[in-house]
Amino acid sequence: MNDVARAAGVSLKTVSRVVNGDERVSPVLAAQVHRAIETLNYRPDVGASTLRRSDRRTETIALLLEDVGNPFSSALHRAVEDEARAHGVHVLTGSLDEDPQRERELARAFTARRADGLIIAPVSTDQSYLTTEIRSDTPVVFVDRPGTGVPADTVLATNVIGAAEATRHLIRHGHREIAYLGDYTRISTARHRQEGYLQALAEAGIAPDPGLIFTDLHTAVTAESTIMALFHRPGPPTALFTSQNLVTIGAVRALRRLGLHRTVALVGFDDFPLADLLEPAVTVIAQDPAMMGRIAAQALFRRIAGDTGPPAEHWIPTTLVRRGSGELPPSSPALRDRPSSSL
Repeated sequence: MNDVARAAGVSLKTVSRVVNGDERVSPVLAAQVHRAIETLNYRPDVGASTLRRSDRRTETIALLLEDVGNPFSSALHRAVEDEARAHGVHVLTGSLDEDPQRERELARAFTARRADGLIIAPVSTDQSYLTTEIRSDTPVVFVDRPGTGVPADTVLATNVIGAAEATRHLIRHGHREIAYLGDYTRISTARHRQEGYLQALAEAGIAPDPGLIFTDLHTAVTAESTIMALFHRPGPPTALFTSQNLVTIGAVRALRRLGLHRTVALVGFDDFPLADLLEPAVTVIAQDPAMMGRIAAQALFRRIAGDTGPPAEHWIPTTLVRRGSGELPPSSPALRDRPSSSL
């Protein structure tokens, strides 16, 4: 910075103000500084500036999600990024891939780089490894899934309520043979959605059929193959409730391959791109990942600013979006048991 100041013919303080975006510097002086910066190829040393600051902030936060390529995670990520940008803060992001060890490694890597706070969609069953960071005033917010082992703000969707609403919707349209297709049972959201499904069946006096409950379907491929096999068994269901967006995509593919997409009702948990353009369009329980990301980021920035209140839970409601697939009536047994000619 001293070199820039000499080249620009200004004081070190003026260079500092320009580098930090202070609008009180005159345009003429700012232009001189920017020319000197370009000529000298100067880049600010973030680490050095952090050491000089009394609050030791790095103006970065970390965001750990299951898979940033998933549409749900992408929307959540964008909301966090927008909120961070409004605070002049950058976001460091990583995908956890349902790997507890990767969660711990990335959390430690980002805290070692002095991220000012962490937002985590936890995949492991214990986050007590963050105890030291929290005691060292690095705030943590859990999003989408609750954490365990440490106290922290949490932002969650109403998973049980949404899943129950999806199942009730199918029951109201005359279905009693409703298959459940869920994600890994070790994931709390998957367990909560299965709980909502079972709750709605119990309310309607429908005994759950273990042969219609499928779990640990984490990808579209596994969901598709499971449903293909299901409809080649005697007495297949008249409706499907898929509790995760990739599972829903796999269900759509299977039903279309079987020629049953206009015959078997489908409600999915989580919206996904182009769901409204399919025929029939897919009825979903839509979460609001943008709202979840925004609330999580706001909670984190309040903690960074010094809020020491007790941890809070923020519940983001889900919405039933009726589009057609969830409103199909039960088909006749003859149609459902007919082998597909498309295979």
